[in-house]
Amino acid sequence: MKIALLGYGKMGQEIEKVALSKGHTIVLKVSSKNAEFKSTELNQADVAIEFSKPEFAVSNIIKCFEANVPVIVGTTGWYSSFEEVRSMCVSKKQSLVYATNFSIGVNLFFKLNQELAKLMNPHKEYKVEAEEIHHTQKLDAPSGTAISLAEQIIAETDHKNSWVNTESSREDELSIISRRIDEVPGTHSVYYKSTTDEIEIKHTAHNRSGFAGGAVLAAEWIVQKESGIYTMKDVLSF
Repeated sequence: MKIALLGYGKMGQEIEKVALSKGHTIVLKVSSKNAEFKSTELNQADVAIEFSKPEFAVSNIIKCFEANVPVIVGTTGWYSSFEEVRSMCVSKKQSLVYATNFSIGVNLFFKLNQELAKLMNPHKEYKVEAEEIHHTQKLDAPSGTAISLAEQIIAETDHKNSWVNTESSREDELSIISRRIDEVPGTHSVYYKSTTDEIEIKHTAHNRSGFAGGAVLAAEWIVQKESGIYTMKDVLSF
């Protein structure tokens, strides 16, 4: 499989290692030095993997559509333009997999989080909050993964209507606490606290290889599928 890497920072380099170890070829690397690449440069690729920055993500996705190349999007922070991208993907009959986190472990954690939220919903004495810890180079806060966790909880909880990226005492708000610590790949926790006890579920990434492996898995999956918009739920058959 011939892969275009749109974003060649630490994640892009990790994806390259995983892809090469599985026998794939990298035919294009886009970094800050050649960020304004043309869609024609994607012509050799079977699939593109997009891990750049929020301000470049939509433009990169559109270039993939123009080149008729399926795209895996791991960048977060661009979802305000999601409807524009979705409409273009459908009208042009293109293929896209997007996720706030491509780690297989995290996606299993999402499933666990959803089921726990359902179980906890009748028990109002437990106060729920989320926490995410990442390296100091991470640009967005809260993380896309933390937002996904929060949105799952809100969907399954009668008394939560929104999330906030700070401590909140309001009953209808779910707090997401963001912390930035050097060299932390990513830790996400969900707490249910009462006066008598506490329940915690937690996912800790030890390195970036889990994210990279999931992105390459999604790339291998999408090249065999018809056009459409997919998530890791589809890739993992949840």
